[in-house]
Amino acid sequence: MSNTIRLSGTTLNAPDAIALARFYAEITGGVAKGNRHWAVVTGPYAEIGFQRVENFRPPDWPDGAVPMQMHLDFFVDDLESTGARVLAAGATRFEFQPNSDHCFVYADPAGHPFCLSTWESAEVGDAGT
Repeated sequence: MSNTIRLSGTTLNAPDAIALARFYAEITGGVAKGNRHWAVVTGPYAEIGFQRVENFRPPDWPDGAVPMQMHLDFFVDDLESTGARVLAAGATRFEFQPNSDHCFVYADPAGHPFCLSTWESAEVGDAGT
């Protein structure tokens, strides 16, 4: 036995787990499996889980009565063409765009914010400081 902890994935709350998994499978080229209560999308680089929550309320972005507690980032080469793809799949683009030189912010069909970004990594300081 080992006491190693490995990051497995992220799970989002949703009104319909498989519907949201299908959206993310469509935009990432992944595969959605599951049902309306629990689903997962597996792609070439990661896995995202989805769980059905009664009385789901989407977050208000950038701030509001239901705060955003997390968002997903996707690396892209072309913001305009990938933006058109996610809109065609059912996303909506937020009016407020704080970093539009390298990043566009959208809402998935359940209202979770996610970003398409040309930055491959954020500029962050040393984790020890």
